[in-house]
Amino acid sequence: MLLHIILVVDDVSLQKKLRTSLSRPDTIIETAKDHKRFLAKLGRKVCDLAVISQNLLAEDATEQIQKLKNSIDAPSVVILTEQDNEQERVRFIAAGCDAVLSLELSINKLSKALNAILQRRKKIARAVLTVPRQVEEADISDFAAKSPAMAKFVKMLPRIAKADSSVLLLGETGVGKERVAHVIHRESLRNNCPFIAIHCGALPESLLESELFGHEQGAFTGATKSRRGCFELAHQGTIFLDEIGEIPLHLQSKLLRVLESHEIRRVGGEKSIPVDVRVMAATNRDLEEEVKTKQFRKDLYYRLNVVSLTIPPLRERTKDIPELVESYIEYLGPRIGCPVTDIEEDALDVLCKYSWPGNVRELINIIERAMLLCENDMITTEDLPQSIIEPEILYEAGTWPDEMMGQPLKKARKNIVESFERNYFTALLHLTEGRVGKAAKKAGIDTRSLYEKMKKYDLNKKDFRPQE
Repeated sequence: MLLHIILVVDDVSLQKKLRTSLSRPDTIIETAKDHKRFLAKLGRKVCDLAVISQNLLAEDATEQIQKLKNSIDAPSVVILTEQDNEQERVRFIAAGCDAVLSLELSINKLSKALNAILQRRKKIARAVLTVPRQVEEADISDFAAKSPAMAKFVKMLPRIAKADSSVLLLGETGVGKERVAHVIHRESLRNNCPFIAIHCGALPESLLESELFGHEQGAFTGATKSRRGCFELAHQGTIFLDEIGEIPLHLQSKLLRVLESHEIRRVGGEKSIPVDVRVMAATNRDLEEEVKTKQFRKDLYYRLNVVSLTIPPLRERTKDIPELVESYIEYLGPRIGCPVTDIEEDALDVLCKYSWPGNVRELINIIERAMLLCENDMITTEDLPQSIIEPEILYEAGTWPDEMMGQPLKKARKNIVESFERNYFTALLHLTEGRVGKAAKKAGIDTRSLYEKMKKYDLNKKDFRPQE
């Protein structure tokens, strides 16, 4: 996180020494110009540490400090005093000051004390900003990767994680793009710094710019105080922009400037703030098509797409399902208070044959539901929803899975078509014993088109030939 320090010091020489001793790549230091009213304004500014000369404080300073410390995101306050008055010290500490330091201390001791307060504040902020512990401890080896598609994907991750390039994560809804971003951050050189995720499609356009870049007091109606944006919070760490394709065009140009200049400007602000952030973005949209239709800026696309990773959908990695199911049962058991420890073979076979339009997210939901309904320690087919066991019958009857109903029409149609095509071509290749030409003739398409479909759905003709 980028730390902001305000010096309200009447001694110009001391002010310069403090600025020099506190300067670091993760700090911005300002000096207050209006000494008389700075304390009243302090609560409306972005500030982590305020260093104040006691000589500049008004008589009601303790009341103002107390009011300031009761506000959200209140800064740490340090008073510099010429007099070693124990009664005054107690009064300021009781009002909420973090320390009262004597000006008789050397500049080394003063800066050491102030840096200790900054480190404590940064540690607290990091605990709030970083990802949950179970995600922090995630490792590349945690991915189930017995399927060729996932094995190939996982093999690329260590090399990409150690680089500092922008990463664009592509894939359908529910494949785990944010999980992959967490793991890349965890394996990167920035792993001790914040990971900030923002869902670009979940916020209205009027708020998204403020969330990304922050705003100054009075920038718009309701902006009663200045606020940091996600880029400042992620300083020296990683920012993950989920559903990047949802960002409106005018914000795309501002995001491009940030990526090129490594500086942000808050909404309503005049100063540029330097930031050091690795950007990872994700989308389930076809950004190349969006570029062609001028819905997404070409220059921003190329800036984000330094490294592009497409996460395979679950239907293309069915060999990973047994391992995934085992890990989810182990993970969910103690969290939902279920004694379930295993799944019977027939139930597992049903899960492996299902097309999973909702991908891994849908699998997790199904496993949790089955564990809650299970009457013994092993999941059976009776514990699975009918939509998994007989999806085609349910679609015809008009009873749709919740995961499907949560998707827009275009996406739902695409998932159903792909599920049908995969099952259709699988059955056709079984029928023709892997003879692609014969299967293509029965399907009424050319051989090349069938080969493309087989590649898309990870179907190999050798798998359908009779075993000798």
